[in-house]
Amino acid sequence: MKQAEILKTAAGEYADANGLFVVSIEISRDNDIDITIDADSRDITLDDCVGMTDYIQERVSRDEEDYSLTIGSAGLTSPFKVLRQWKKAVGSEIQLTRATGERVKALLLDADESGVEISYQKKAEGKGAKAKETVTEKLAFTDIKTAKPIIKF
Repeated sequence: MKQAEILKTAAGEYADANGLFVVSIEISRDNDIDITIDADSRDITLDDCVGMTDYIQERVSRDEEDYSLTIGSAGLTSPFKVLRQWKKAVGSEIQLTRATGERVKALLLDADESGVEISYQKKAEGKGAKAKETVTEKLAFTDIKTAKPIIKF
């Protein structure tokens, strides 16, 4: 898509002005555009998606280049893609898969540009079958394959 920069700028402008942030923008070879958005302290509404669609369509001309546009929320069970999603989840339980493939259910304690800090329970070595110990560790993003929130009802 030739107008990709205009599209990215428009999505960012709308997000910033409305308390949102862009999680991802994917553009296929056929100009199918999928934009995923989230917010720091509230849920995404249909009005957010419609508003961003209208804002972008006013700035990215279909007369110059045809495209389809889909705006959606990151979703409750979607993996984290950007730092702001990690920061939003601080204090919550997450399901994390390490780069090695090991899966851990952990409490997300902190997130910054260098990585995340998590706390979880693991079997205590040499203290009986049911003994557990709390482990706190800092992980670089390169050590994490995927992570997503754990939803409790």
